[in-house]
Amino acid sequence: MTLLEHDVALAAVREAALLCRNVQAALKSEVLEKKDHSPVTLADFGSQALVCRYLAEAFPEDPVMAEEDSAVLRDPAQATLLARVVEEVQRLVPTATAAEVCAWIDRGNLKSYRPRFWTLDPIDGTKGFLRGDQYAIALALILEGEVHVAALACPNLPLKAAPGAPRGVVFTAVRGEGAWAWPLWEEGEPVRMHTSAVTDPTQARFCESFESAHSAHDAAAEVARRLGIGVPPLRLDSQAKYALVAQGEADLYLRLPTRPAYVEHIWDHAAGALLVTEAGGRVTDITGAPLRFNCGPRLTANRGVVVSNGHLHAAVLEALAVVGVA
Repeated sequence: MTLLEHDVALAAVREAALLCRNVQAALKSEVLEKKDHSPVTLADFGSQALVCRYLAEAFPEDPVMAEEDSAVLRDPAQATLLARVVEEVQRLVPTATAAEVCAWIDRGNLKSYRPRFWTLDPIDGTKGFLRGDQYAIALALILEGEVHVAALACPNLPLKAAPGAPRGVVFTAVRGEGAWAWPLWEEGEPVRMHTSAVTDPTQARFCESFESAHSAHDAAAEVARRLGIGVPPLRLDSQAKYALVAQGEADLYLRLPTRPAYVEHIWDHAAGALLVTEAGGRVTDITGAPLRFNCGPRLTANRGVVVSNGHLHAAVLEALAVVGVA
């Protein structure tokens, strides 16, 4: 069952990544402000349309919980933006109409938990996308509250950590069967991923969100000081941070609450969480509780996120408790 879902998820995010790469290469000013003031581009809409179309054809009964909806595009005042979204989708699906594109986007309008559903962030790290930096297309299948399949396309992340290495990698995982890294733009054999073997916190490398509004950098710096980590954090956008931990290029990823009422969205963590756990790592909230994906669009049962190679997790949780973040 999950092997078919894996293949569909892999193909869907690959197609969406092509659209995103095309848009980023010619990025102009098609940026709006959502109600939460985060930027959204035509690529967000186009990516969601393509992924939801793929899922609808393969699994027509499966609902999707995604970040965007087509309300803005249906506004007559945004006719130009809608036309641009349709134009980009048509580069990959030539027969697509404006009505179909909006309908595909709105397949992602699930608002409440179901025993089986997909969750999608069509562009995770939109600000990174706009800067030409890291972003991801993040897709995950959730069954009975647990992530079973994940696909995370990172168009600007190198497949190998080496100078001059080509950029573009897609990470996938199936619950109980492992995690892999695939070339994004061409065919190739996948590489099995494993988290690092680092056990000494003083030797750890950690990453965190590029934007200080997304994670408490000061608290993370204090945790790092208590653990004896001397290397500055690697800051980048999107769930690419999960991928770095999963493939052993980083040992920790800290996402610490910036305010008491802050609650994470599930599409920002579902795919990455499975990648890391299937690669041998561990993912919890800052209290050590597992992430719960059965509460709707947000992780209302959790506070913050701690991602590790597994060996360092207990030490990080202890430091968090001492610092007072937990």
